[in-house]
Amino acid sequence: MMNNQKLAHWADQTAEKIIRERGDLDLYTCASGITPSGVVHIGNFREIISVELVVRALKARGKNVRFIYSWDDYDVFRKVPKNMPQPELLEKYLRFPITMVPDPYGRDESYARHHEVDVESILPVVGIFPEFLYQADRYRSGMYAEGIKTALNKKEKIKECLNVHRDEQHKIPDSEEYWPVSVFCANCNRDTTRIESWDGDWNLSYSCDCGYSETVDLRKPNGVKLGWRIDWPMRWEREKVMFEPAGKDHHSQGGSFDTARLVAKEIYNWEAPVTFRYDFIGIKGSAGKISSSSGEVIALQDVLRVYQPEITRYLFAGTRPNTEFVISFDLDVIKIYEDYDKTERIAWGAERAKNDEVLEKEKRIYELSQVSGMPECISYQIPFRHLCNLLQINDGNIEAVISGLPDVQAGQIERLKTRAACAWYWITECAPDDFRFSLRPEGEKAGISGAALNALMKIRNDLLPRLDELDEKAVSQVTYDIAAACGIEPKELFTATYQALIGKDQGPRLASFMKIIGKDRLEKILSAY
Repeated sequence: MMNNQKLAHWADQTAEKIIRERGDLDLYTCASGITPSGVVHIGNFREIISVELVVRALKARGKNVRFIYSWDDYDVFRKVPKNMPQPELLEKYLRFPITMVPDPYGRDESYARHHEVDVESILPVVGIFPEFLYQADRYRSGMYAEGIKTALNKKEKIKECLNVHRDEQHKIPDSEEYWPVSVFCANCNRDTTRIESWDGDWNLSYSCDCGYSETVDLRKPNGVKLGWRIDWPMRWEREKVMFEPAGKDHHSQGGSFDTARLVAKEIYNWEAPVTFRYDFIGIKGSAGKISSSSGEVIALQDVLRVYQPEITRYLFAGTRPNTEFVISFDLDVIKIYEDYDKTERIAWGAERAKNDEVLEKEKRIYELSQVSGMPECISYQIPFRHLCNLLQINDGNIEAVISGLPDVQAGQIERLKTRAACAWYWITECAPDDFRFSLRPEGEKAGISGAALNALMKIRNDLLPRLDELDEKAVSQVTYDIAAACGIEPKELFTATYQALIGKDQGPRLASFMKIIGKDRLEKILSAY
């Protein structure tokens, strides 16, 4: 479905840029990564899926691509996030490498691994399959000995690189000895250490606040780790990374990416990868950037409870990475489903696009939104709002709802079930109160009297027998006629009917609502009057 020539999508434009700037290579390595210091939130997911979309675009051009995702689980555990269980236990492990902090949930072998497993188990649901690299294992195996040695031998040059983008107040003074590494103490496991000496070959000596000191050989398992702005470019060179985006904080002028670019070139003789800046994501109703250290975050799992996997992908595929946007859990959910359905109809030729440019763009967004390639047929195009009403009428019974729908194809069933499950979760957990309803059980009566009761009985006796043969417009007209005949305003009759059916003063559009509920069910509910 993709038109390579038009480059309608930003992922294709980025892929073309990578090929143009790096040439025709046997392998293009695309990288992403994060420190598992807390829940990996949907803001972090933006980087993962942004890389994956570019990976797909490169593969669409026949390129061989390696997609790596680094778990920076050898970083320091600096802070206990809010809402974590057993905070008093976690406090004892501050300044440890995250991979050595115990899992407060008791499920996995470490705190870091707990958060890694949560992500690794959910990414396949949205069709993302990176190669995971665990930095604690790589560091402790001695894999980076050469890279660390290079940094130690060129530490004065690194100092110059770090100072390039700093003002005078924040520069490392010439008189201050700078070390590009830190060490986790072999005795207490904390990074409360000082470098004492380096022999220019393989041996590094350090001492710790706990009183321990030793000399380590970089080629053997040890606790030596490069600082972030040196570690990043060292790994670019080692993994031959051609593309890696970064958040706008890293991409600020003179920020960590600019420094890493310098270090990569001057120290490791490597050109920094092609990149772009991605912006932050908000949650509708909350302000500011999401932070995993706060503990108050939305994870991919939370989003997938409300949005189908392909619509979760659509949220990102349909938005340029450098655009800030919010993920909504309120009534905007209905519009997002409608927008996706329109994109799908255009992609399948079921609806005309405004022009050829829009057609190409919408087709490509749809293609990149799919979990595992193009489906065999278009989805069953049931509006989300209508599906929500059907589910509430059927008390959340998804099988009952689907069995009542006409012309559902076999290739549509699973996507329809997933949409229904998302809709039911949204209704019960996220939707505003005035959107939710449940039908009254048979025999239960609302307190309706006078002319409103007479009108309600006329609906039961005069309208319901003809309900199946009338369309919505005719049902609506008959309802207005009944109100006029009984001498009441239509609004009073609507209120009485909603009270009789769902115990509320208002609800879904009445004519279509009654058609959805059906004559038999309506007769049973209204037989109480």
